[in-house]
Amino acid sequence: MTPDQLTSHSPCGEAKCFAFALPGRAELTLPLARSGEGYEGRDARPLGGSCHVWWSETAARGGMPGRSPSELPAALSRALSAPRPDLCGLTLERPRIMGILNLTPDSFSDGGRHNGLDQALERASIMAREADILDIGGESTRPGAAEVDTDEEIRRTAPVIRALRQAGIRLPVSIDTRKARVAEAALDAGADIINDVTALRFDPAMARLAAERGVPVVLMHSIATPETMQRHAQYDNVVTAVRDHLYARVEAALAAGLRAEQLILDPGIGFGKTTAHDLLLLRQLAAFHDFGLPLLLGASRKKFIGALTGTETPAERVSGSVAVALQGAAAGAQILRVHDTKETRQALQIWQAIAGTSPQNTL
Repeated sequence: MTPDQLTSHSPCGEAKCFAFALPGRAELTLPLARSGEGYEGRDARPLGGSCHVWWSETAARGGMPGRSPSELPAALSRALSAPRPDLCGLTLERPRIMGILNLTPDSFSDGGRHNGLDQALERASIMAREADILDIGGESTRPGAAEVDTDEEIRRTAPVIRALRQAGIRLPVSIDTRKARVAEAALDAGADIINDVTALRFDPAMARLAAERGVPVVLMHSIATPETMQRHAQYDNVVTAVRDHLYARVEAALAAGLRAEQLILDPGIGFGKTTAHDLLLLRQLAAFHDFGLPLLLGASRKKFIGALTGTETPAERVSGSVAVALQGAAAGAQILRVHDTKETRQALQIWQAIAGTSPQNTL
């Protein structure tokens, strides 16, 4: 596919082009993400348009040495380095925090805490002080969760989104759903983004809705259904499998009429994956930058953190969640989906101060 030259804007207000192209399926390219000083005198480029993370070589693979940006095909080097499209007015040169607001009685971490309208508004108002985006969901998709009736999911989510807008909360709002009717009701109530854990697979009408509305869409890797996905957590190479799946879902989205600048990728930590799978995806997270699309990491309070630390209660996994968020930021992830917005914001502020700035993007 010929790279699409799309327009984004830097923090300085200058229009900049970024490149999108489906990467070669046969080759996995892992740029070695770095931050801080040390890029002087190197063929160094920003990673994913980041102000804080850069790369100057790829990892050696299969006995072949790593390569510098100028040694890679030009389209691939551009995709790894170029600025990402703005998201609802937010530039993505630094990590953006997406705060989670679950309006469900059975979510794995905070189910039932924010079910009432007043409780939801109170929590959203608190998160709005630290988050850049709010992600609202009315159906748990944790492992083993049962499907929620569409009308019930709409009843849980649309009134809260409408109330947020009436209360003057202007942050971009994402609706976390796999159902087109739920997404449509949320968009009509004031939501801006669709976050689909099935990457448009569950409901055939979802892609059509997203194309018609022209809103950003998160395409997440998952397998089977929430009820059965952990029984299917088997891969020869989880990073390659997830990347190939996202490749196919990007192709499907484009074929359905969505534009490349609408798309955001999520490797789906914890969805049909073991702890070993999650760790490998986190180690090689930078491999997903070769699409030239924004990358979302959602690992907050998840089971692998409890497995590694012996912490059974999800709400007590805050420190581990912040550590994973910083790992994502260091790998160039543009969006961090978290429960603990205050703690994550503070950690990012310190990380950004230490990391400094990356080389200027000259693409």
